Amino acid sequence: MNSTLALILVYLVGLVGLGLWIGRRVESSGAFFVANRKLSAALLFSTVLAANIGVGSTVAAAGLGYRDGLSAWWWVGSAAVGTAILAIWVGPKIWRVATERGLYTVGDYLEHRYGASVRAIVTGLLWIAAPAGLAAQLIALGKILDFVAGVPPWIGVLIGAAVMTAYFTAGGLLTSAWVNMVQLVVIVVGFAVAVPWALANVGGWSAVVAASPASPDYLNFWHGGGSGWGSGWIVLALVAPNFIVSPGLIQKVYGAVDERAIRIGLAATAVALAIFAVGPPLFGMIARVYDPALADTEHALMLVLTAGLPTLLGTLGLAAVLSAEISSADAFLFMLATSLSQDLYKRFVRPDASDAQVLRVARLAALFGGGIGVLLALALTSVVGALSIFYALMAACLFVPLVAGLYTRRPAVPEALAACGAGVLTLIAARFAGMVGIPQLSLIGIVASGAGFAVVYAVRRQIASN
Repeated sequence: MNSTLALILVYLVGLVGLGLWIGRRVESSGAFFVANRKLSAALLFSTVLAANIGVGSTVAAAGLGYRDGLSAWWWVGSAAVGTAILAIWVGPKIWRVATERGLYTVGDYLEHRYGASVRAIVTGLLWIAAPAGLAAQLIALGKILDFVAGVPPWIGVLIGAAVMTAYFTAGGLLTSAWVNMVQLVVIVVGFAVAVPWALANVGGWSAVVAASPASPDYLNFWHGGGSGWGSGWIVLALVAPNFIVSPGLIQKVYGAVDERAIRIGLAATAVALAIFAVGPPLFGMIARVYDPALADTEHALMLVLTAGLPTLLGTLGLAAVLSAEISSADAFLFMLATSLSQDLYKRFVRPDASDAQVLRVARLAALFGGGIGVLLALALTSVVGALSIFYALMAACLFVPLVAGLYTRRPAVPEALAACGAGVLTLIAARFAGMVGIPQLSLIGIVASGAGFAVVYAVRRQIASN
């Protein structure tokens, strides 16, 4: 075992230990689901930012930077835009509803606003989409440990799954919030040190420019390859909506102590994401100096951390990346555990279940969800591809009914069902027809969802007026 792998394993064991220690205090579903609604602005900031800086924000963004150049900023920058909208408009409003009604999950909100049928459909779709997002984080973990330590990818997948499942199962959101704070410190310190060091080590910005491909758009912030606004703001349409309505993030918002904590914590998160968005694409561009013909662009970040930094700093950077993947993975596990236990078991299977029974099912659901994530991670290969499945499905199904439901009381169950059905069916049909790529599918899904919602609303109003 090399020293890098040994240090990383010690760090991971420490995360599990911290999670188990905090988890001893979690004895109710309220603590597990919403941390007893006591998250301060600082804790909300750390847990949301740590969840948002995952495989897409690190490994995938660096790969896009290697391929497309500066415009890869928009991959994470779009998350900053979505988070700002969540901070200003959606977050405080849905927190008020959740607090007044005692809601724990997005499914709780959808039933309160529309009905049980909408809740059931979204829960089912969540269990289709979220495992793919979880698998993306585990795929990245496997690639990282394979690249830096020669560990077979499947072993890396199992290590990552074991760590995040252990500490999350112990205490849900309460455990995640505190473990995420530690992970965030490692992420911030690791990237703050690694980025300037790696840039200086290759000879500065001039060396990066010299290694750039011949494409005139590679150094264009607004347009380059498949990233940026040159794709018709497709990246923004794919990423941003999910950082407004993602069940994992909405349910973290439920845990805030008050509206002020939401506005401050999430606004700070948006700013931090906008700044962080510079780092991974720059790592990808630096990787071209070392290997201008990298076979797998998703190896770009690991290449720089191992070849471009001293061992100790490289290990710190790798710990930062692993922290990012694991903290984001536990957010997906959070969605799965709470939706199965609260939205399915408590609502439809055992309405009379005690709090202790719901908590036990939530923990079992976390174990089950982690297992599904492992199986998908072993079957899928692309980080961006796996993550985009989650982004596209959630945006097509959730964005229109959730946001519209907050700002108008007139639409009801038919509109919500039409939005979900139109969005998802259009997305599936377009994908199987091979019409467009996954980023474009997300935009098509949202447009179709909005059209279905609007048409049914107009028809019902016309019928009512007659």
